Amino acid sequence: MAGATRDAQPGLVAGPVEPLHSPRRAPVTPTDLPQAQRVPPVTPSQGSSGPPPLVDWQRIQTVLLDMDGTLLDLHFDNMFWLEHVPRRYAERQGLALNEARSQVYGRYREVEGTMQWYCVDYWTGELGLDIAELKQELEHLIGVQPHAVEFLETARAAGKRLVLVTNAHAKSLALKLERTDLAPHFDAIVCAHDLGLPKETPDFWERLREREPFEPVATLLIDDSLAVLRAARAYGLPHLLAVYRPDSRAPPREVSEFPAIESFRDIMPPRE
Repeated sequence: MAGATRDAQPGLVAGPVEPLHSPRRAPVTPTDLPQAQRVPPVTPSQGSSGPPPLVDWQRIQTVLLDMDGTLLDLHFDNMFWLEHVPRRYAERQGLALNEARSQVYGRYREVEGTMQWYCVDYWTGELGLDIAELKQELEHLIGVQPHAVEFLETARAAGKRLVLVTNAHAKSLALKLERTDLAPHFDAIVCAHDLGLPKETPDFWERLREREPFEPVATLLIDDSLAVLRAARAYGLPHLLAVYRPDSRAPPREVSEFPAIESFRDIMPPRE
C-alpha cells in the first residue's frame, strides 16, 4: 500500500502504499487551511544568529528519498486506500459503505508494516479488485510536492548522488513515475519488494547498502514515515529528516522525534 501508508490506511493513513501507504498514520480529513508558514533556516554565511541549517551539505554525499508522502503528495494514496477502495469493494460485495470500510480497514491492519501491506497483487487477491486498474481511475490526483523537482535538480547540480527508495509495489511505482516524470532525476531507484523487506526493518538498510553502496555518515534520508526513520536510525544513519505535511489536504502533523521539513525549500543545497 503506498498510500495510506509511504514508498496509508485507516487508522493507518493512506492505504497500503502501498495499500495504505503505510502503516503509520491515522485517517486524515481534507482541509482548506493553508500550510503553516515557517521562517526558513538562516545559514551561517548570512551572518545571522538564527537556527542552524537542517542539513550540513558539506557532510552529505548521498541523498536517499522516499516517494509517497515525501516527494509525492500523499493525498492520492489516502483517497485511494481510504475512500476509493472501500467504495469499489462495497459495490462488488453489495455492502453498505460503512460496512465495507470496516471490513477493508480490518484487513489492512492485519498485515500493516509487512511487504503484503504494500503489495498491489496481494490486495487484488485479498479484495477481489484489480488494484492496479483502480489506481488509474484516480491517477489525476498523483502530484509532486512543492519544490521537490527544484530540490532534485539543485542537489544533482551540487554533485549529490540521489537514490529513490520506496516501499511501493512495482506497479504503483511505474504508474507514478510515468505520471510525474521523476525517474531521470535519480542515479538509482530501489523498490523494497526487490530486497524482500520493508524499509521499517533495520535489516532492510543493510540490504540496500549491499545493492547501492553508501556511507551512513555521509548519507541523508528524507522520509515521511517515522517508523522508517527509526529503523534507519537503528541501523546507524545519523542524518534523518521527516516531513510535516505528507498530505497537502491535511493539516501539518506534529513531529518532535526527528528534524522535519515543511517544504523542500527548507533544505536547498548550495550549488557547487
